[in-house]
Amino acid sequence: MNLITPEFGLLFWQTITFLVLLLLLSRFAWKPIMSSLREREETIEGALRSAELARQEMTKLRADNERLLDEARAERDAMMRKAQQTADTIVEEAKNKAAAESNRIVESARAAILSERQAAIDDIRRQVATLSVDIAEKVIRRQINGDTQQRQLVDQFVKDIHLS
Repeated sequence: MNLITPEFGLLFWQTITFLVLLLLLSRFAWKPIMSSLREREETIEGALRSAELARQEMTKLRADNERLLDEARAERDAMMRKAQQTADTIVEEAKNKAAAESNRIVESARAAILSERQAAIDDIRRQVATLSVDIAEKVIRRQINGDTQQRQLVDQFVKDIHLS
C-alpha cells in the first residue's frame, strides 16, 4: 500500500517544490510571457486598425477615382461635341464656298457663252453683209431679164457660197 498512498514528507517536499517553481515561474516566466502576449495582442489590434484605415482609404480612393473618371468622361464628351460642332461648321463653310465658287464658274461660263454667241452673231452678220454685197455686185454686173434667170442666178450663188 505504500505505492498508492504517499507519505507526509513526500507530500511536503512536493508542495514546497511546486510553490518555489510557481514563484520562479511567476517572477521570471509569467511576466515575460504575459507581456509578449499583450504586445502581440496590441500588434494584432494595431494591424487590424491599420487594415481598417487602409480599407477606408481604399474606399475613399475608389470613390475619388470614380468621380475623376466621371469628370473625365464628361469632359471628353464635351470635347467630342465641340469637335463635332467645329467639324459641322467647317463642312458647312466648305459647302457654302463650293456653292459660291460653282455659281461664280457657272456665271462666268454663261458670260463667256453669251460673249461667244454675240461674237458668232456679229461674224454671221458680217458674212451675210459681205455675201449680200457680193450678190448685189454680181447681180448688178449682169443684166437680168426675167424671173427665171434671176432664180437660176440666186440658186447658183447659194451653191457657190462656202460657209466658214
